[in-house]
Amino acid sequence: MVALTPIPHPVRTRITAAALLLAPLAACSEGSDGAVADTGPDLPASVAVTPGGTSARAGVPVTVTATGGTLSAVTVADAEGRTLAGKPSADGRTWTSVRKAAPGASYTVTAVTTTASGSRATSRSTFTTAPPGKVNTVDWRPGAGATVGVAQPISLVFDHPVTDKAAVERQLRVTTSDGTEGSWGWIEDWSGRDRVDWRPAAYWKPGTEVTVKAELNGTDSGDGGWFVRDYTTRFTVGARQIVTVDLDAKRLTLTRDGGAVRTIPVSGGTPGGDKRSWRGTSVLMAREGTITMNSETVGLGDAYDKLVDSSMRLTWSGMYAHAAPWNDRWMGRANRSSGCIGMRDADAAWLYAQVRPGDPFEITGRDTKGVPAPGNGFGAWNLSFDQWRAKSALR
Repeated sequence: MVALTPIPHPVRTRITAAALLLAPLAACSEGSDGAVADTGPDLPASVAVTPGGTSARAGVPVTVTATGGTLSAVTVADAEGRTLAGKPSADGRTWTSVRKAAPGASYTVTAVTTTASGSRATSRSTFTTAPPGKVNTVDWRPGAGATVGVAQPISLVFDHPVTDKAAVERQLRVTTSDGTEGSWGWIEDWSGRDRVDWRPAAYWKPGTEVTVKAELNGTDSGDGGWFVRDYTTRFTVGARQIVTVDLDAKRLTLTRDGGAVRTIPVSGGTPGGDKRSWRGTSVLMAREGTITMNSETVGLGDAYDKLVDSSMRLTWSGMYAHAAPWNDRWMGRANRSSGCIGMRDADAAWLYAQVRPGDPFEITGRDTKGVPAPGNGFGAWNLSFDQWRAKSALR
C-alpha cells in the first residue's frame, strides 16, 4: 500500500491563508477555566493505494482509499495514457478498478478528495507491477471484417498453457445482432495447445453481425503466463451454404439458402484402412489454392508427393476437398483417394469459387474412420450442444 502525498488545491490554499490571518480573532476561544482551545486548520484527507511499490503484484484490481474525507474523482492511467475504469463505494471513501493491473506496467494514480467542510485536495502517486514470467498470446479466428459461413466458430488458441480457464473465460464477450445462443468450450488444439471455441447452438443465421471482445490484459492464465493486451474482432455471417457429401453414393451437393445449386461426382477415401475419409461435420477452414500434398506428412508413407489444385482444407490432419484428375475414372463410381474428397478439375474449380471459410461439409458414409476430434479443424459440430456447453469452464 502506498500513501499519496497531498497536493494542495488552490481553493484549499486560500482557505488556509485566511484562517491564519484571522487567528487572533477567531481561531481560539477562552474556556471557563481560562485555558485556550485551538481548533486548528481543516486538514486534507489522506489517500492510500494498493497495490504499491516498484514490483507490485499484477492481476489484481487497483484500490484507492481516503481517510478523513471522500473521493471526488480518481484516475488510474498507464504510461501510454490508457485508463482503468472503476467504481466508488457507497460511502465514497473507496474506489476500486473494474479491470486488473497488467504486469510490467507503470501506473499513475490521481485522486481528488473532499473533506467534510468542503476543502478539496489532489494527490498523486505511481506504482509499477512486476514483469510477466512469460507473455501468453492468442491466435484468433475469424479475422476482423470477415464474412464467414454459417458453421464458423470463434476460436482462440493460446501460445502457453491456460491453467485458470475460468479466469480467462470470464473476460470473453460475444455480442450478436440477433441474440444468438451459444457457448464457449475448452478443447485441445491439433497442435497440442489449449484452445477455447465459441459455437452457436445451431448454425448461424445469415446476416448476423458478431462482435467478440477478449479483455485479457492483466489476466493471469496460470503456469506463469500473463496476458498483456486485449483482443477484439467483428465479422458477418454470409449466405446459408451447406456442402453435403454422400460417400456411399459418391456425390457432393452444394445447397444455398435451402435450394440445391449443383451436384457433382466425387471419390472419397479408400475403404478398409488408414486412407478412409472422416465422416460427420467438418468446417471449411481455408481455401488454399494450389499446394503440395505429401503423404509422409499424414502418416501414409511415400504414396504421393504432388501439386494439387483448388485445395479446400477441412481438418488439420490433412483432409481436403480438391481437384484429383488422376482419379477421374473413379469419380461417382468408387472411393479411391487417400482420405480426401476428390473431384474432376472443372468441378473442383467451380466449388472452390462458390464456398467460403465457415461453410459446413456434412459427410456421411458407412466405411469411414469416424468423426474428427473437436480440435482437428473445427469439429465442435460433431457434439450435441449440451455436450459442447459442458466443456465451458464456467458450467
